[in-house]
Amino acid sequence: MVELELGRLTGELDARLAGADADLARHYPGPRAARQPVHTVYVPADRFAADTVGRYGALALDLLGEHEAVFLELVGGDRDLVARVRSRLADRPVDDLRIDFEDGYGTRPDDEEDAAVADAAQALRAAIREGSAPESFGIRFKSLEQPTRHRGLRTLATFVALLTDGGPLPPGFVVTLPKVTSVDQVDAMVHAVVHLETVLGLEAGSLRFEIQVETPQSILGPDGTALVARMIQAADGRCTGLHYGTYDYSAFLGVAGPYQSLDHPAADHAKAVMQAAAAGTGVWLSDGSTNVLPVGGADGVRRGWETHLRLVRRSLERGFYQGWDLHPGQLPTRYAATFAFYRERIDRSSVLEEPATDRALADFIRRGRDCGALDPVETGEG
Repeated sequence: MVELELGRLTGELDARLAGADADLARHYPGPRAARQPVHTVYVPADRFAADTVGRYGALALDLLGEHEAVFLELVGGDRDLVARVRSRLADRPVDDLRIDFEDGYGTRPDDEEDAAVADAAQALRAAIREGSAPESFGIRFKSLEQPTRHRGLRTLATFVALLTDGGPLPPGFVVTLPKVTSVDQVDAMVHAVVHLETVLGLEAGSLRFEIQVETPQSILGPDGTALVARMIQAADGRCTGLHYGTYDYSAFLGVAGPYQSLDHPAADHAKAVMQAAAAGTGVWLSDGSTNVLPVGGADGVRRGWETHLRLVRRSLERGFYQGWDLHPGQLPTRYAATFAFYRERIDRSSVLEEPATDRALADFIRRGRDCGALDPVETGEG
């Protein structure tokens, strides 16, 4: 029998694959250990105040109380689920907050936006000091496209300077880079935040950002490649998430307004590319928003809640565990859909066990526990 000399062969393959092994470890470090928020709540900068989070929770509870019969019907009569939602709204109504200086704020004279920056930074400092800020928070500033570049950088730099006021960056702070159209813009963003860290005396690497995927150029570059994957790598470890932008992306593709939605086939294609690009990188995924809001009379509230419940559930089933919320009335359905998703599946064991399934189940249980859907006793930890 031929002597295989496996030891020698293994050594040769180790040498051949050393570069590939190093690249794999660098580009795909695996999941982040931190708790991912279930949503990001966007608040226009001129409407943000130190008590915004508590006020959103109170408004959500008021709406739930006013239309409790409708809500109970929509969640299948599950009173325990409603009680859990109420508790979450009273205790921690917002997971992640973004003070919006972009589309939600609009284009204003420089002096007006400068004043809004100062007021919002002061309000966020007060919320952090008083313990009313959520676990994570930040701003969305105007894009690095040429027409808005100067204004966006001015807002970003001024806000961070006022927020830190000579001290460190608060834990949980992240900024959102919108309307990205090239890898060069991500390179430029890294250059900008390194400059700010240096000038403001912040810890190196502390200024991190999300990439908002709301242009076709993020998904498909002029050479036919999926640029969003290259954008993650260009961020040099600073990219915390990829956020899908429902309405800008749809509009860029020419989708008519009434048909712009999270469940449009074009949206599903973009999000599938995002999902593949982010897999194994530690970069979180977030679905976008729906502008069908639970407002007006009972019929309007029902329509908004029905739409939001369906879309949140759909996102969760497709592996998007975070989304955008634009209105306090969307908080009850965000938590109802999220809690139900985890609670309905915790006892199901009809799937054949194998290593990949075991890993997915462990991740599922961790997410359910982290968001408050599952108790320690239910996960075998109590």
